[in-house]
Amino acid sequence: MGKAMFYHLTRRPMEDTLMMLLGKATGAGWRVVVRGTRPDRMAWLDEKLWQGADDSFLPHGLAGGAHDARQPILLSTTSDIPNAATCVMSVDGADVAADEVAQLDRVCVLFDGNDAQALDVARGQWSALKKAGAAAEYWSEDSGSWQKKAETKAG
Repeated sequence: MGKAMFYHLTRRPMEDTLMMLLGKATGAGWRVVVRGTRPDRMAWLDEKLWQGADDSFLPHGLAGGAHDARQPILLSTTSDIPNAATCVMSVDGADVAADEVAQLDRVCVLFDGNDAQALDVARGQWSALKKAGAAAEYWSEDSGSWQKKAETKAG
């Protein structure tokens, strides 16, 4: 059974935190789907990932290509998981479901703490997952380093 981890971003841009989390996930041997809400935003994120440092390159692709199933990291706007990912990272308010939390190793929800709408969406996601009995942790970088602020156990 997996866990949802909510990352309340207040100091760093989403793409910086995402790259750090993707590095940890691929280092653990996980395949990842980064789920967004808009194709143009996924294309922008694709460019950002290509611009990363050579020593920390994250192999990835945009969903809809001929080799989606082979991508260690797949950027997508759908709930499909064609690359057999064990981790979903939600950005820009993309939906996550309690059954995904139960089936995957990890679900990460990254949200901008300086955006009232993003906060509302994340709060709604937290409440829905908690009500469904999913395990979840809430992490904040407000102090300058990541700290766990809340946790709910599965069941």
